[in-house]
Amino acid sequence: MASGIKDKVAILGMGCSKFGERWNDNAEDLMVEAYAEALEDSGIETSQIEAAWLGTAIEEQHVGKSGIPLAMALRLPYIPVTRVENFCASGTEAFRGAVYAVASGACDIALALGVEKLKDTGYGGLPQRGRGSVNDLFWANASAPGSFAQLATAYSAKHKIPAEDLKRAMAHVSVKSHDNGSRNPKAHLRNKIDEDKVMNAPMIAEPLGLFDCCGVSDGAACAIVTRPDIARGLGKKDLVTVKALQLAVSNGTESQHNSWDGSYFATTRKAAERSYQEAGITKPRDQISMFEVHDCFSITEVITMEDLYISSEGAAVKDIMDGFYDADGKVPCQIDGGLKCFGHPIGASGLRMIYEMYLQMNGRAGERQREQDPVLGMTHNLGGYPHQNVSSITIVGKEGA
Repeated sequence: MASGIKDKVAILGMGCSKFGERWNDNAEDLMVEAYAEALEDSGIETSQIEAAWLGTAIEEQHVGKSGIPLAMALRLPYIPVTRVENFCASGTEAFRGAVYAVASGACDIALALGVEKLKDTGYGGLPQRGRGSVNDLFWANASAPGSFAQLATAYSAKHKIPAEDLKRAMAHVSVKSHDNGSRNPKAHLRNKIDEDKVMNAPMIAEPLGLFDCCGVSDGAACAIVTRPDIARGLGKKDLVTVKALQLAVSNGTESQHNSWDGSYFATTRKAAERSYQEAGITKPRDQISMFEVHDCFSITEVITMEDLYISSEGAAVKDIMDGFYDADGKVPCQIDGGLKCFGHPIGASGLRMIYEMYLQMNGRAGERQREQDPVLGMTHNLGGYPHQNVSSITIVGKEGA
């Protein structure tokens, strides 16, 4: 039986670019910005990196299909470089490749970097791609706001939550994220907002208003990983190690069978179950210190907290309004501002989430540093639409936790 990867891999160093409308920079500039921070943090030389993974989703817009741009931008020493893509989980896929390579013994030190340069396309949302059976058969007339609005409606109907109550919970999610993002110098949006502004904003797709939707941005994030014994040999203390990495992909049931009622993410539930088993977590609501989840829309965060088994079914609205997920609550969610304030450069988002967990566990998160000592952190990416998607989950924490 597989033993999993708990504590087999340590994060040696991480870096993250400033996210935003980076008009004067190309994808390579963003890669170098994130990598330079990670390399300095790791205390190693580029020559010590033995393999690398590049995560990017809309490759037609900037770096192309191969790993060559990463190797060239960072002047990597003729090592294997693999480009990976899995919708919004692309950054986490890069991390997974690097972590698995180290855990397997294939290499001692590996690099994962995610990047996306989208603002130059001039498109207000994520570019649509029309290739492949999934797009041709199911997404021909779909939009992201429209699909997630349907998710909100299904969730409200199933749990008999009044529309106004759900809207106020979603507004609280957005207000919370903006408040957190205002303290993060690398976030795209750093403006505080209030509930009235959210509730009275222009409607995008009922019940999702303007402030319920995350934006598009440019950005990059990077991680360098190794074995714990190597990290200690390099002088690292109080290691942050990987506890679990899980990925679940829709098999068509949600879109082709009426057993799915449209109110939750089946993939997130499966990935969460496997992640907790791999990490040895039995009471996630009590054991996880903080979360970064894929808040592409405020309703996604609401439902994800139930799919991760933190809030019970139908109870996330109450937990949110009680402040359970606030920065000073029992289990903060999006303490760095989330996708709502960073935007969503697809290939970078998953690694950006892990970066925040890494900073928090090292006590280096600045103004937004959690007062209670974080022990375990979970990140979650959701790529695709509610009826067909991929969910990835990473759990990191202090060694031995």
